[in-house]
Amino acid sequence: MRFDVLTIFPKMIGFYCAESIIKRAIERGLIEVEVTNIRDFSQDRHLTVDDYPFGGGPGMVMKIEPLYNALSHVQSRQKHTVLLSPEGAVFNQAKAYELSQKKDGVVLICGRYEGVDERINGLVDEEISIGDFILTGGELPVLVIIDAVARLLPGVLGDVRSSQEESFSSGLLDYPHFTRPAEFMGERVPEVLMSGNHKEITKWRRRQSLMRTMIKRPDLIDEARLTEEDYKILEQLKEEV
Repeated sequence: MRFDVLTIFPKMIGFYCAESIIKRAIERGLIEVEVTNIRDFSQDRHLTVDDYPFGGGPGMVMKIEPLYNALSHVQSRQKHTVLLSPEGAVFNQAKAYELSQKKDGVVLICGRYEGVDERINGLVDEEISIGDFILTGGELPVLVIIDAVARLLPGVLGDVRSSQEESFSSGLLDYPHFTRPAEFMGERVPEVLMSGNHKEITKWRRRQSLMRTMIKRPDLIDEARLTEEDYKILEQLKEEV
């Protein structure tokens, strides 16, 4: 899968993509991350990408011409195009999966300054936000999206079960994880995890996942994919808590 990132700070994207899982996915040809500097498509000698807002007001606004030219360069009409904006729908695991199915690739536009010229709306398919807070620009949100989407693609993670069992993949929070040593400062790993009984381990993990979600994120329960057995466990947990 290919990610085309439009930004005025290309190094910010490059630094992150040169490390860890994303780096390995790029080296193995599983994903491409192509960064386009919007300034390269400015039409004046100062490489201007922003200007004062019509009507006055604080801050600067990203100009439409460089953005349009940059989008034309990456052939965005054939690709799903996303503007990172605080006005967009909040990004979640379901959206990550949806983007991972865009076989023609995804274009991600990093907003900056006070905002982007409103005429950008005619050039994008959707706006996405990573939360109800304001950042300096769209580079960090773009990296969040690339990371979340890439790990859903075949071969990016060492074990496909990793992405399937993580928090939010089933609509629930993940179960607790433990590794060596078996005891640390008086706290022991639950015996069931060292029993070798995979059926009981699976039951314990599901129960823990339901309990964590019920306590920490009860809002997720209504949307989660639950079985009749899950509902029985939840009723038991409510009596115990």
